[in-house]
Amino acid sequence: MTRFDPRGRVNRALLVGVSTYDFTEPPHGVPGDLPAVEENLNRLREVLSRGGVFGEHQITVARSPSLDDFERELRTAAEEAQGLLLLYFAGHGAIPSAGDELFLQMRNASVIPGGHAVFPGAEMFTTMLTWLASSPAKRIVVILDCCFAGNAAWIWETFRDKRRVLLLMSVQANHRIDAGDAATPTPFTGELLQLLDEKGELGFRQVSDVLRARMAAGRHETLRGEPWTPQSRAEPDEDVLLSARGDGVDQGAWSVWAAWRAGDDGDHGSQRPLLLRLLPARAARLRWPRLTRIPVRPGRRHPRGLARRAGVWVGLLAALAALGLGSYGLLGLVGGPGDCAPPLELRVLTDPDLEATVGAAADAYLPSDANTTGDGCRRSGITVYSAGSADAVTALRRDSGAWHEPRENLNPQRDIGPQPDIWIPATPADVARVTTGQDTDALALLEPDNRAFAYSPIVLAVPRHLGVLSLDERAGPALSEMIGALRERDDRAEVRRPDPEFADSALLATTALYDTPGADPSRVEQEIAPAGPPARTAADLLCALPDDKAVDNRTAALVPEFLMKSGVGCDRTTRSPRLAQYPGDVWGLEPVFVRVRWQGADLDRDARDAAADDFREWLTGEGGRTAFAEHGFRAATDDRALLDTSGTVPEGVLRAPSPLVESAGRDAMETALRKYRDARGPGRVLFLLDSSGSMASRWKGASGGPGLLKQSLGGLGEQDEYGVWAVADTGNSSYDTLLPFGHHTRKDAERAVDGRARVRDAEADPYAALLAALDDMAGRGADDDRPQLIVHITDDEDADRLTGARLDDVLNRAESAKVPIAVVSLAGGGCAAGEPGARISAASGGRCLDADDELGAGLSDEVARTGTGED
Repeated sequence: MTRFDPRGRVNRALLVGVSTYDFTEPPHGVPGDLPAVEENLNRLREVLSRGGVFGEHQITVARSPSLDDFERELRTAAEEAQGLLLLYFAGHGAIPSAGDELFLQMRNASVIPGGHAVFPGAEMFTTMLTWLASSPAKRIVVILDCCFAGNAAWIWETFRDKRRVLLLMSVQANHRIDAGDAATPTPFTGELLQLLDEKGELGFRQVSDVLRARMAAGRHETLRGEPWTPQSRAEPDEDVLLSARGDGVDQGAWSVWAAWRAGDDGDHGSQRPLLLRLLPARAARLRWPRLTRIPVRPGRRHPRGLARRAGVWVGLLAALAALGLGSYGLLGLVGGPGDCAPPLELRVLTDPDLEATVGAAADAYLPSDANTTGDGCRRSGITVYSAGSADAVTALRRDSGAWHEPRENLNPQRDIGPQPDIWIPATPADVARVTTGQDTDALALLEPDNRAFAYSPIVLAVPRHLGVLSLDERAGPALSEMIGALRERDDRAEVRRPDPEFADSALLATTALYDTPGADPSRVEQEIAPAGPPARTAADLLCALPDDKAVDNRTAALVPEFLMKSGVGCDRTTRSPRLAQYPGDVWGLEPVFVRVRWQGADLDRDARDAAADDFREWLTGEGGRTAFAEHGFRAATDDRALLDTSGTVPEGVLRAPSPLVESAGRDAMETALRKYRDARGPGRVLFLLDSSGSMASRWKGASGGPGLLKQSLGGLGEQDEYGVWAVADTGNSSYDTLLPFGHHTRKDAERAVDGRARVRDAEADPYAALLAALDDMAGRGADDDRPQLIVHITDDEDADRLTGARLDDVLNRAESAKVPIAVVSLAGGGCAAGEPGARISAASGGRCLDADDELGAGLSDEVARTGTGED
């Protein structure tokens, strides 16, 4: 894992705290004022300003802003930040009944209650994320201290541009919390302050982990009397430095020098190149916070003479004196050469599986001689970002004009990122997919290199104890043969693959599976699709498997070979050792350099061409080979030799497996992608909602049975079919139909649940209801391979009716019907090993969720995997 170090960059921290509200009286007011939040802001500003990452005027405090004021401050911070952008919010949070959005309530917030509550004066978390994602900042950290903060997790998980956003939430989803004593910070922020004020370097992941431990040790509880557990979300390989206290030098003096060094100091950079060269090596290596500007009255220009610079140099000389340079030596530095002009910024779009490697290569290129002038200035900067491979191909092929004129439902700037100067796809076939059939009026013109500059085969990474040692079996057989042999060795063995729409490595493997004679894509997907949504990237997949040791031990992963060496940036470092098997019918990754020109973008054409050419020459030459060798890649030449010539072969990898040599085919990839989408086409879902008397205490609100059901409806589209049964043994039947099976709009479905769902004065009979549901769904799917799902939402109070022979009946029918059952237990421990819900979901190939999980997000994922909805 690489931790992003923002020191010495143009950082911004926006601290938002709403301690007083305009409307606090029922029926439309918020629950009340929060005086403790004022203490949060005071203390957090102090702690951040001495933490070595943010200079004092890189920190903006917004005290009880209105919604308009908040959005203005948010836009400003997002526009200015270039390194780290941190947003902290403390105040009231609110959620609608479906729990599918989080509203951050500002000073002028109010509430219009009802079945579809409205929250005027509040910022939707989705909107705020979109604003933040528009920032040029390298990393974005969001910290939420409010009720329902954990409901932001699901929004983050479905947000397209989440790769550089790290999210810390004060409490789990669907829980309210107490603000504590008015004279002290709120409990969560109080723990955060103590942690950030400790000496040493602290990253986001360490802060998240320690906060959870401290809140648990303090026995904090939510207003529902359950353990108060902070949550966090970040991509597996992402971390960022948040504090660096205690390195022996006065942080205030360093902050003066920092912005001057980073260029975050107005016009004061004229002496930077010479001074950096004359600094002691100890100082030159350091990263620095920011310098305070000289105040200037509104409407006046910054004076350009000695008066303007006096304050700058006084602070600067003091800072340098703290580093051991005397004033005599410092004064001799004033007469150096000219400015380092801001370097031209190249935007590099790449495949998600390649982002870490391309990013590491760019980091190596930036300070290299190839990118440095004789005056010590950088010729160019580089921003590396990724987007789903299918989305990138589509945008460049037919939607390039929308980069200039985005629309609400078509916005590549939001969904892909800024318009790229360079594109590094995972295979040259992607270039052909764009240029073949590209719009005649396309604004993006591609100039690809003639050949790839690196290579990595797609391997079946098998747990070592399930692998084969014979070279004939490890390299050469078709992928389908390898999978079949694996299951013969262990009938419990599973195979996982990332999302073929998101990463080309997964699409290449899928192409081979679908091309197997007699292969049925729908059956293939049923055999290799995970219980939840597919991992977005191969690295995500390898990082997620160790979360369940048993699954890790029996699951083979289809991933690029280079991750056998470099795919270690996960929270968990203990995982099943793996052997790479090399299927002979799967094309490998072959990254290629593509210059992207934009019609009408001619103002800096020559300079941008020169910068792109310089990076191409370095990346495809020795510098790039070194960077890709460190990450486990092979040469793009016919012999496919490992680029790392040190003689060390990564564990589980063959030195010369003789993998497939030819490049991927454009038409084959397009066909496989179409078949994959068809196989995951319109689905069928049958909801079983426990409506017995014991559900009365788990009925209302977003975390109640009906609320969870409605929250998951966003995963279903108008082409999907679904219905809802109320499960209660009223004498005539084990269930009543709340919503007939068929096509529905979400609005109509929610209206039916709101109007007809109620707690019955009866017990539930899950045995009879589940058998009836399995028979119903098996009949519906007899003539096609559309994805299907049964959702059973229950409090497990009637689980005693699922024991012995009755449980065996359900298990046997679940196995034969081949319809996954998602069991949602509202009770703690409902999915523990041996419990009926856990056994039924496992037998059917479904997933079990209980109160220890994030029920709303988990159920929504399961339904979205089956349906075609937008959420």
